[in-house]
Amino acid sequence: MPWSNQGGGGGGPWGPPPGGGQGPWGRPPGAGGPQAPDLEELLRRGQDRLRKLVPGGFGTGKGIFLVVLVLLGLWGASGIYRVQPDEQGVVLRFGQYVRWEQPGLHYHLPAPIEAVYTPKVTRVSRIEIGYRSAGDSRRIGERDVPDESLMLTGDENIIDIDFTVFWVIKDPVQYLFKIRDPEATVKKAAESAMREVIGRTELQPALTEARQQIETSTRQLLQAMLDEYTTGVEVTQVQLQKSDPPAPVVDAFNDVQRARADRERLRNEAETYRNDIIPRARGEAEKLIQEASAYREQVVSLAQGDAARFLSVYNAYNLGKDVTARRMYLETMEQVLRGANKVIIDSGAMGSQGVVPYLPLDRLQHLPAPSAARGAGKQP
Repeated sequence: MPWSNQGGGGGGPWGPPPGGGQGPWGRPPGAGGPQAPDLEELLRRGQDRLRKLVPGGFGTGKGIFLVVLVLLGLWGASGIYRVQPDEQGVVLRFGQYVRWEQPGLHYHLPAPIEAVYTPKVTRVSRIEIGYRSAGDSRRIGERDVPDESLMLTGDENIIDIDFTVFWVIKDPVQYLFKIRDPEATVKKAAESAMREVIGRTELQPALTEARQQIETSTRQLLQAMLDEYTTGVEVTQVQLQKSDPPAPVVDAFNDVQRARADRERLRNEAETYRNDIIPRARGEAEKLIQEASAYREQVVSLAQGDAARFLSVYNAYNLGKDVTARRMYLETMEQVLRGANKVIIDSGAMGSQGVVPYLPLDRLQHLPAPSAARGAGKQP
């Protein structure tokens, strides 16, 4: 053998062992423990076994049959395949779809009779439109794609929108054989659906409160388009990443937003003033109306009372005209003389005492009493 010792050195094919008696694996020859396999011996034993099976060699009929049998076995075993839990097996026979298989171990006729495809039907794929990220969840290092992100709104303004579409395979047969490039088809359809939805939405709502509505409308429209194309794809979510005005006009847009905020503030202040002054004016008006109504009721009631009193007096006058006239005269004189200074003189006294009729008797009422005059004279 080529590895046998030559010259009696005992060193094997690498020459004599260094250090005296050490083999190539660090052990002295003949020492216990695992030894290196003799590859030449293994090959020789395999050839001997083949000669026993095929005594005349592989050129004989038996050898050819054995080789063909082994090749047929290998060819038949090539039809064994396994479908993973997240996959579905689609089997083709001479290029035509025949069946699909659930996850597990299966068999199909070897190629070229049958072939199998195993698309991953539970994996959620994502497509970025308007931007390209670097795989960082914090959106660091992303690149903007203006050709995809710039869109025209319903009020003829331009908006910069970045969004992501998440989708899965719902029909593997349609996914494999109805469309040529599923990812490109989904991307183009998603961009078209978003442009249609944004074209029906004004700029201000698209930047603020209409984001959820835009996502929902885009997903529904995109799913309808993909179903019409028989792509076998189901859209699970449309997620807006950014909706901003274009970068060249962002400063002007911010000025407009601030002006709108000021306008809204002034409008709210005016509304507050109006809500304060109008109720008070209405209250004052209602107060005046109530006072006028009360005055009207009072005047009408007094007039009706005077009329009723006049009618009662008139009826009484018709029953006793002299008595009624005398009473009315006395009542009138009572009202006339109520605030005047009056001096009553008995007519008999005027004749007996000789009282001068022109004596200003009314002034005598304002003179102090005699007792008060005497008391005042005694004071020093």
